[in-house]
Formats: sequence, C-alpha cells, structure tokens
Amino acid sequence: MNFISSAYAQDASGGMFGSGGVAVLPYLLIFVVFYFLMIRPQQQQQKALKAAVAAVKRGDRVLTAGGIIATVQKVKEGSNEIEVDIAPNVRVTVLRDTISSVMGEAK
Repeated sequence: MNFISSAYAQDASGGMFGSGGVAVLPYLLIFVVFYFLMIRPQQQQQKALKAAVAAVKRGDRVLTAGGIIATVQKVKEGSNEIEVDIAPNVRVTVLRDTISSVMGEAK
C-alpha cells in the first residue's frame, strides 16, 4: 500500500525549484535591500559623527549621551577627554565617546 501521494513525492525531490538554489534568492534579495536601507546609512552616519567629534574645538556646542548640552572649553590633544562648560562656572570632563552630536559654534 502506498501512503505517499505523488504530489508529496514530487515536492521532496525538488519539484519546481530544481536543486533548491532558487529558493535562496528571496533571502538574498531581502538582505541586499536591508543592507542598503538600514546598515549602510547607519555606517555613514557613524563615520560622520566620528569625524565631527574628532574635529571638535573650543567654543563648539555638543550634546552628550546623557542629554546635557555643553560648550567645549578645553580639548586635550592625545587624550579621549574634553572639558566642557555645562553652566556658568561649572566645568566637567567628558569622554569623546559620550558625545552624541556636535551642534556647531556657541552663540
């Protein structure tokens, strides 16, 4: 007695997709679209932020990862630290890595 229909037998042997190589194409297409819409723009944004943080100078306004808007007072060359003014006569030292945005010159 044969319990497997011919439709299931044909599908198990490859059927319409041949050896299965065509079945990978939709996943490859999804990855390519995902790369160009999500990954690549984020990498470019990170590169631009890194360049802006490296070029920060005295008088620039910055936004820290903690949400503090500060004015750069002293840039320590060769160091990862920047001294910023968060209020009149209140200076703190922050790491360059904690700067999430450079807003330009202070007014």
